[in-house]
Amino acid sequence: MEGWTGKILEIDLTTGSVQESALDMEMARMFLGGRGLGTRLLWDLVGPEVEPLSPENVLIFATGPMTASGAQTSNRFSVSTKSPLTGTVLDANSGGWWGMQFKRTGYDVLIVRGKAQAPTWIEITAAGVFLREAADLWGKGVFETTELLGQDNNRRNVLCIGPAGENLSLMAAIMNDRERALARGGPGAVMGSKNLKAIVVAGKGKNQPADRERFKFMLYETGKLIKASPITSQALPAFGTSVVMNVVNEIGALPTRNFRESQFEGAERISGETLADSILVRNQACWACPISCTRISKTEAGEGEGPEYETAWSFGAMCGVDDLEAIFEANRVCNDMGLDTISVGSTIACAMELSESGLLDSPLRFGRADLLVETVRQIGLRQGLGDALAEGSYRLAERFGAPELSMSAKKMEMPAYDARGMQGQGLLFATSNRGGCHMRGNMLGPEVLALPRLIDRFANQGKAGIVANHQNMAAVVDSLVMCKFTNMAVSVDFFARFLTAVSGTNFSADDLMKVGERTWNLERLYNLREGFSQADDTLPERLLSEPVAAGPSQGHTVRLAGMLAEYYQFRGWDEQGVPKAGKLRELGLEDLV
Repeated sequence: MEGWTGKILEIDLTTGSVQESALDMEMARMFLGGRGLGTRLLWDLVGPEVEPLSPENVLIFATGPMTASGAQTSNRFSVSTKSPLTGTVLDANSGGWWGMQFKRTGYDVLIVRGKAQAPTWIEITAAGVFLREAADLWGKGVFETTELLGQDNNRRNVLCIGPAGENLSLMAAIMNDRERALARGGPGAVMGSKNLKAIVVAGKGKNQPADRERFKFMLYETGKLIKASPITSQALPAFGTSVVMNVVNEIGALPTRNFRESQFEGAERISGETLADSILVRNQACWACPISCTRISKTEAGEGEGPEYETAWSFGAMCGVDDLEAIFEANRVCNDMGLDTISVGSTIACAMELSESGLLDSPLRFGRADLLVETVRQIGLRQGLGDALAEGSYRLAERFGAPELSMSAKKMEMPAYDARGMQGQGLLFATSNRGGCHMRGNMLGPEVLALPRLIDRFANQGKAGIVANHQNMAAVVDSLVMCKFTNMAVSVDFFARFLTAVSGTNFSADDLMKVGERTWNLERLYNLREGFSQADDTLPERLLSEPVAAGPSQGHTVRLAGMLAEYYQFRGWDEQGVPKAGKLRELGLEDLV
């Protein structure tokens, strides 16, 4: 099959060994690449006896068969590992240029294991693979490290951690191309625990489609669909991801002040429209992306990417802050420190509520925009109060006697949707295999944006099947690996036809959806093997028992129990949430258990 190079690069930092191995092409057919392939490899390499921050944990960087092909948004890649924040299986993916460049070095996958004796960075080029000393880089921020290692978007690309990863913050991200992020779940801490500062790639190879004429036709047809969609051709290019800020606020689903409320009076002042009118400099696109949703903004503090919707919310509504410049500056510091903005903002909001409740002695209060930047810096450096916050909101709240104030699922901070106003989103958060996450099958489309059609956001009956199908589809896109925004305009049938053109092997829409379902079930098996159970498929008590006090979602809680039982049944799992033998046989996973 074309689309895959057929090679895995394995680096053991403990011994300094560098080896190549062959990619199992049957495994590639079953799991494609990215998230799916990373999960399958992780299953074999990291068992329940391995601690996330031990040398035995691995980092699996994986591209997909579409990566570097030139298909729209074929720039992405993923990292898979055991999460130090949640203890679950973890995949995080990112765009930019690094994934394309790594594929051009001739590998599908990079597996990093062990721990270097001293700070190290890896260089992968046409000349070979080299382990370099990084003592002079250790302690430096992401921006300076990226510059010093020679970032050049089309020729040489840098992936690195900042001080947060070095200091093992459980919210540490891995950054690539300066401000792109493999953010959620703490992969940066895993990289820091290995004394690995950076991975630099510069390749010359190409991912040539097997059927070039068919590929060109798919480029044309997909381009028409992206241009025809008002979201991918107008809303995202004009206002970025924050275009949904006012929409979500108006329906009463914008979590405010640590989910105490579901509408924010300052939403307009931190929206995509306000950003475009005030601090926006220009748009920017990832490699091979026609959507150009990235914002390049500028304030007196400097110029940089963002803030994206989730970031504007986490430092904004979640913290009761409506100062867009303060939010942008907190975002810049997060990126330079190498931190997940969703978890950091949510953890600061948790600290604000703990402080207002008298449980934490700190000046943090809702609305204190003046404290955001310094608090983020302290988290990255593990200084002062930041040392406690660096563990994430769950451990922070538990430490001060109120774990219920952590707005997290499986210890991962939930994103910018109050599930009391979006029942399907609540089921998604509760069942997400990596913890509270919208990127595992976002229900914003059907419950709010009418994509593909509008459904009752307060209904809970019938939501299980829709959520499961969205989860499977998300796993497909993450395994190809492509951008989910493309999926707002392009159906799974188009992805299948694209993959067929690239690989020279026929893939149907059903084949791809089976890959998604197979990946989801394997992630579930991984978590079960780690000791997770039905009891972990839940939400903070605030969402389950505290009705929204005012606004369009007034009186609602998340009615999870019924949806969860229906979800297990739809998935082919037993009442305890364990995949049945028949389902595993259907997916070809029976030999793994």
